[in-house]
Amino acid sequence: MTSSPASAVPRRVVAATLIGNFTEWFDFAVYGAVAVTLGKVFFPSGDAVGSLLASLAVFGVAYVFRPLGGALLGSIGDRLGRRVALSAAVLGISGATTLIGLLPSYAAIGFWAPALLVLLRSVQGLSAGGEWTSASAFLAEYAPAGRRGARAALISASAGLAIVVGVVAVLVLETVLDPASMQAWGWRLPFLAAAPLGLVGFYLRSKLDETPVYRELREQDEVSATPLRDAWRTERPAMFVAFACTSVTGVGFYYLATYFANAMSVGGDRHTALVVTSVAMVFYSALCPLAGWVSDRIGRRPVYIGAALAHAVLAIPVLLLIGSGSAWLALVGMVLFAIPQSGLNVMSSIVLVELFPARTRSSGAAVAFSLGVGPVAGTAPLVAAALASSAGSAVGSAVASALYLAVIALVVGLVLVRVLPETRNRSLTDDVETSVVAASR
Repeated sequence: MTSSPASAVPRRVVAATLIGNFTEWFDFAVYGAVAVTLGKVFFPSGDAVGSLLASLAVFGVAYVFRPLGGALLGSIGDRLGRRVALSAAVLGISGATTLIGLLPSYAAIGFWAPALLVLLRSVQGLSAGGEWTSASAFLAEYAPAGRRGARAALISASAGLAIVVGVVAVLVLETVLDPASMQAWGWRLPFLAAAPLGLVGFYLRSKLDETPVYRELREQDEVSATPLRDAWRTERPAMFVAFACTSVTGVGFYYLATYFANAMSVGGDRHTALVVTSVAMVFYSALCPLAGWVSDRIGRRPVYIGAALAHAVLAIPVLLLIGSGSAWLALVGMVLFAIPQSGLNVMSSIVLVELFPARTRSSGAAVAFSLGVGPVAGTAPLVAAALASSAGSAVGSAVASALYLAVIALVVGLVLVRVLPETRNRSLTDDVETSVVAASR
């Protein structure tokens, strides 16, 4: 049966939107999985730990540039259109990722190798700063009102699957290649895979029409010339709520995607830790559409607040399971943690869109999101590792790292009880009385 145009357009929209998001999180997973190798290639020294820390520090550079990228691409999304912002983001992410795979090593060009790596990570951070919220806005503004949560859930699910694919790709390479080949050229292959992904993503995105919401703004001559300034002037309460939401979401997600594997690897097998994390991420990705569906029926507020408070309750038990030394118990802990995390992540995708009026939606959401997942959440694995290393026992390490997550989740959860409005039934085209203060009256 031939699809009608009305049904074919959403499928193209979904494919074009998700491919850029997939590329971003594929790169995230690959860089983390080959961090040890990158340390040897770009930061050679007699101290293996020092090389790894230098590599991870460069990994963190992207998070410093995320807020700036959010401001830049968010403003482009409000001024020139969501499609333009999405196209720019996928080019920046995939182009920088591909060039990392082509970089000469420190042995070949000396200082310029790590300097260029830092530059490319900065470009990735700038591009990623507007990718998530632009993609979320694009899908939500195309979705029927009663299915926005389910549609936005695809953003979260694709990120989880991209991490699995990235980790599995590195594990396969490490299995079939000897360490010398992996360090010489094998690590480059997954980065080079970003080139075809980016080209396909840019082609698909460049062929899309603007969202119905943005077209209406343009037709009514309501497009803001200074959306970032307008958002800061009129939507500061919404930006604060969005920042709080994404902080707890990002901390939880980075624990699940990165820190849990590191905690499990201490005194254990790294490959086993990555396999267990990948299985848990598949489970997480499968839960995301369910979380979106539930929020479309009972509302965003109960799902968001309930998931945040669940993190506060589960943090210590989950970290104790992960640090138990048993791969099966660790998997149980990660799967248990993935249940509320799927709710947080999906709510972050849709609530940030629904909090803001159409004319400042991309700018306000992107800046708040980038500040939450950048400086706050981006440093969470490092802080957790530092707290764990300061403890004197395995149990103490688990509790210390868990407390950081638990405190953030509890504080943010209680704040959201007071300030988070219910946005499920909010119109995405109505710019009147859309501030958090007005919505909570």
